[in-house]
Amino acid sequence: MNFRNGLAINLPINRNSVVKFSQSLLKNGAPAWQRLQAVRALECYRDRVLQRSEPDLTDVILTLTQLARRERNVDVHAPPTAEELKKLQGNLNKGESPWIQTMRSELRVLHYSMDTERAYVRWVKRFSKHVGSESLEQFDEQDIGDFLTTLAVEGSVSPSTQNQAQSSLLFVFQCVIGKKLGFLNAVRARKTESIPVWFSRSEIEKLLEHFVGEHRLMFLLIYGAGLRHKECRRLRVKDICFDEQHIVVRDGKGAKDRITFLPTQAVSELKRQISVAKYFHEMDVEQGFAQVYMPYALSKKYPNACRELAWKWIFPSRQRSRDKRSGIAWRHHIGAEQFTTTFKRALRLSEILKNGVPHSLRHSFATHMIEGGADIQTVQKLMGHKDVKTTLGYVHVTEKLGVTIHSPIDVACGN
Repeated sequence: MNFRNGLAINLPINRNSVVKFSQSLLKNGAPAWQRLQAVRALECYRDRVLQRSEPDLTDVILTLTQLARRERNVDVHAPPTAEELKKLQGNLNKGESPWIQTMRSELRVLHYSMDTERAYVRWVKRFSKHVGSESLEQFDEQDIGDFLTTLAVEGSVSPSTQNQAQSSLLFVFQCVIGKKLGFLNAVRARKTESIPVWFSRSEIEKLLEHFVGEHRLMFLLIYGAGLRHKECRRLRVKDICFDEQHIVVRDGKGAKDRITFLPTQAVSELKRQISVAKYFHEMDVEQGFAQVYMPYALSKKYPNACRELAWKWIFPSRQRSRDKRSGIAWRHHIGAEQFTTTFKRALRLSEILKNGVPHSLRHSFATHMIEGGADIQTVQKLMGHKDVKTTLGYVHVTEKLGVTIHSPIDVACGN
């Protein structure tokens, strides 16, 4: 196999393989604009790496462009219409550059999360500061590559951070500005093999002693069901099945749904918390604030659903707030900082000298499940991992083939 700049250059590529790849993305739910980006990336690989003009992918790119236009009913690279901007902008920062405001609108059209929007905007602003201009249309892949290299060399960022920066810049240049980018030649951040932080069973007991009320319930659900912190905060009343003792996690990481345990220890406290949610729900309906956030325009499909308790958050905020996107005043779920603050306090009071975060409870769930004899595939499904390799990261060196492993010094001293 021949190599150039560390890349294999004889990877076969033909029109049929590109079409099949695009069809596989379609089966996995990728919209036309994402499939268009993938094919353009292959075209760039053909031009820059293979240095060939065949296969001709013009017709494939044209077809995907038309499909993208049909999905949006606009030009795939055209900025949103005035009507779309009015519906989607919400309370945008009018002091931001036009490209960033347009990017915010595009992200909302495509149902990106608020966290992703904040991250993308942050990276685009940082890139603008790096190049010294908000007129992004004048820059190209070389400027992006220089920026990514600076992050890796001078900023010493992690690979995931650099990838996030690259994704945000690819989005704004290709989907907002409409500029076709070539190969990004950048120094990549070095990937490190890190072990997640988890707690022993005795440490879990010590931590739990310092939690009360709804935060205690969140602790039981995150650790007992393997939920992510955000998934726990976003639970709705309809997601709990007491009869079959399971929780349905809706729209988890990767926009995937899954089913996991409903811990027995959490049942009584969960029922009390739902009664609290019911109290706030009835008060909001009575005072004319019945609406609640519903994804993917479900509020239009089910206009009366907001008046039903089933759609309300199990962990509602104590105060109403105005949504930054829609401008509607409603009661959202509690914020991330509340449980995080309580967790840090419990960690300090327990005198546990570990760099733990709420997500460490999820790591502990997976570790203890595997230590208890659960098979990898089961844990993978409960955790919602796409790749089993992620789950295998929780198989720590504690036991091997049922034989306890000891340190050599312990064996020597024991003799």
